[in-house]
Amino acid sequence: MARPPFPAVSLALLLVLGIAAPARCSTAGVGYMSRLLEIQDRERAPAAVQLAAARGVLRRLLPALYSSFEFRIISKDECGGEICFVITNHPSFSRRGTPEILISGVTGVEVLAGLHWYLKYWCGSHISWDKTGGLQMHSIPKFGSLPRVQDAGIVVQRPNPWSYYQNAVTSSYSFSWWDWRRWEKEIDWMALQGINLPLAFTGQEAIWQKVFQKFNISTSDLDDFFGGPAFLAWSRMGNLHGWGGPLPQSWLDKQLHLQKKILGKMYELGMTPVLPAFSGNVPAALKDIFPFSKDRSPRELVSTSFGNLIQNFLLMSLLIPVCKKMSIMFSVESNPRWCCTYLLDATDPLFIEIGRAFIEQQLREYGRTGHIYNCDTFDENTPPIDEPAYISSLGAAIFEGMQSGDADAVWLMQGWLFSYDPFWRPPQMKALLHSVPLGKLVVLDLFAEVKPIWITSEQFYGVPYIWKVSFLFFLLVMISRIFPRDCENLLSFTKRRCMLHNFAGNIEMYGVLDAVASGPIEARMSENSTMVGVGMSMEGIEQNPVVYDLMSEMAFQQRKVDVKTWIDLYSARRYGQSVPLIKEAWNILYHTIYNCTDGLYDKNRDVIVAFPDADPSSISFSQLRYHHYGKPLLRRAVLNEETGLTDHPHMWYSTSEVVRALELFLAGGDQLQSSDTYRYDLVDLTRQALAKYANELFLKVIEDYQRQDAYGVAFHSQKFLNLVEDMDTLLACHEGFLLGPWLESAKQLAQDKEQERQFEWNARTQITMWFDNSVEEASLLRDYGNKYWSGLLRDYYGPRAALYFKFLRESLEEGHDFRLKEWRREWVKLTNDWQNSRNLFPTESVGHAFHISQWLYDKYLRDPDTYDQ
Repeated sequence: MARPPFPAVSLALLLVLGIAAPARCSTAGVGYMSRLLEIQDRERAPAAVQLAAARGVLRRLLPALYSSFEFRIISKDECGGEICFVITNHPSFSRRGTPEILISGVTGVEVLAGLHWYLKYWCGSHISWDKTGGLQMHSIPKFGSLPRVQDAGIVVQRPNPWSYYQNAVTSSYSFSWWDWRRWEKEIDWMALQGINLPLAFTGQEAIWQKVFQKFNISTSDLDDFFGGPAFLAWSRMGNLHGWGGPLPQSWLDKQLHLQKKILGKMYELGMTPVLPAFSGNVPAALKDIFPFSKDRSPRELVSTSFGNLIQNFLLMSLLIPVCKKMSIMFSVESNPRWCCTYLLDATDPLFIEIGRAFIEQQLREYGRTGHIYNCDTFDENTPPIDEPAYISSLGAAIFEGMQSGDADAVWLMQGWLFSYDPFWRPPQMKALLHSVPLGKLVVLDLFAEVKPIWITSEQFYGVPYIWKVSFLFFLLVMISRIFPRDCENLLSFTKRRCMLHNFAGNIEMYGVLDAVASGPIEARMSENSTMVGVGMSMEGIEQNPVVYDLMSEMAFQQRKVDVKTWIDLYSARRYGQSVPLIKEAWNILYHTIYNCTDGLYDKNRDVIVAFPDADPSSISFSQLRYHHYGKPLLRRAVLNEETGLTDHPHMWYSTSEVVRALELFLAGGDQLQSSDTYRYDLVDLTRQALAKYANELFLKVIEDYQRQDAYGVAFHSQKFLNLVEDMDTLLACHEGFLLGPWLESAKQLAQDKEQERQFEWNARTQITMWFDNSVEEASLLRDYGNKYWSGLLRDYYGPRAALYFKFLRESLEEGHDFRLKEWRREWVKLTNDWQNSRNLFPTESVGHAFHISQWLYDKYLRDPDTYDQ
């Protein structure tokens, strides 16, 4: 007799689309995209190919149950004209050894999403990235004993056709050093999550090399154009050039080979990979090859870049009508060796030529396309004039570059420029959105989970869009450091509109689960909705698995999800059993860490990983109330300097409640110590609590300094350094918090010792301080890619803090002001030396997570007044 289904099945039956509860699955936007959808259906891999690929995923996921499932590809007609998967008891199951469950779907992705749905809600399993605990499959019965579903079966339709995934910079923050084995795991994960519209940006430099050679650009010219392996995302966007390079030819060739395997597997599963298109970013050498503007005379540039904050760029006379230097705002010394790139005016005929050549070269290399191309010419790049007719001509020209290479091309554009740049008022926004025929442009509503643009723009003025959980932010943080007064209004405007889940792969527990559980439903059901999908666009992956578990599920939900009920089931699925204390802990986390409603972006600025670069006398404590370990405080560190704004740790919850959740995690952990998912969550939660405690310790050091209490400075600074060491020991307990794998994976892609040194430098630099710095001035991109990784705390963050504390003690002992320039000089040297070092770090975890977490809780967190001792 079959085992009763997992308790989550009752919720699942309420949430899935049953035959008795139909819901609207199409929007006006879906109608506009119908021609493309028909083309994609017609060109999709044959059913036999998709089934073979889906069964390959099953074999890798559940080899012991490979024979328990049968897969089948069905038509949309069998799904009521929509995209769906169907779960039924296998009709031939009668004896041991035959398939038990039949899962049917319109594509291989739907089949695997159906498998995942069954494993979640009938078997109580959980699937996440390996680094965040991996798979929890212990709750799945053995072969021959899988739970039966209801006799009528389960039908789950997609409310919208697409589930989008990735961000342009994820390719650098997370994917830089991946080989095919890691990519195959990710594609498997995507399919199981129902993702069918992923970005596919790997290997494009090899394509560009072949394209630009046709325009007489030499290999040495491209050496200065492409960034290094860890910085390709920003050279592609025109934020820098040459930094971390040059790229070896072996890298270009191997990445192109890897891309072909990536695309091949995506197509086999029925996905639609989004390929890059030409955005206008060109090598500087092009100005010498085409030295005149289109009217054979120089033209004056009146546009600005980066939200109207940088003006008067160096102008060049080119066949390119407008060529401007970009990205100087992130440079310390404005060195054109790294910071200045060139943008080709979209109205110049050369733009269309290059755009067509790039699309055609991709088609030659890959043999096929899904016809959707990403291009963000206006991302951090404002048009020179705001005349709607001119903006419309720009948009039309950009699209023509795509369409000339692929007659069925559709432009996929990020919509975040409409959120942060005041240039894009309704007339300008309409001009751009309507410059492309309806059904040929899809906009990504990047900040939809907090203040969606679709509401304020009348559904993007009728243009199809994808509702996205926006896990990114880059520019505004940097702008605020450089132009604090000019940016004050811009920042406040954007904060009201953005929930930003992840920056640079930073490790911080954070989420807005209520918005995730309701936002896509509200958008789809709104009047005249043009929504065509949902998506996730994090800068870095492998963190906060609860957020991604819920968001990926929203691609199939017809109704808002009751998050309280969902989170109770999540904890049971994640660990393979329901533990009352753990369930209570997750309820606390849902209402605190995962319920950020202040509308602020969350860039991790904890003191350990983002140490303040400030004279301690300039730090004051503002009257902003928040809670610390059970008692209210009236302090938050801010800089009291004329330069104005500075980053500070983001606090949106009561730390005492989170410490209580940690207590419950420890109290309920006896039954779960062997669970890798539990170990990850325990280490992460302990890290989160200790990181906020470290912020308070740092404030104690500063208060002691300002009181000229040399003993207090020595005592609390040593306590801070001890905590950093202890946290490094904690993080070493789980593979998801290790520095070693990041560095070793970089070196493993090298072909010789020289490349090994270059790749390791790239890897070390991205997570510490990158772009240029002077001897006495740190890069403005310091700590942007910070990580709570064992090895990084002990070897870099700790020694950096120790340097700062040394200068504090010397200031008090010798009776002089804090020597800020000398501190900066030693900090920059420490950083550059660390980036060039070659010492090794463990690639496997050591230590007992439960025991070390308990020890650190007792040492630092049990006594609410510990920090006052």
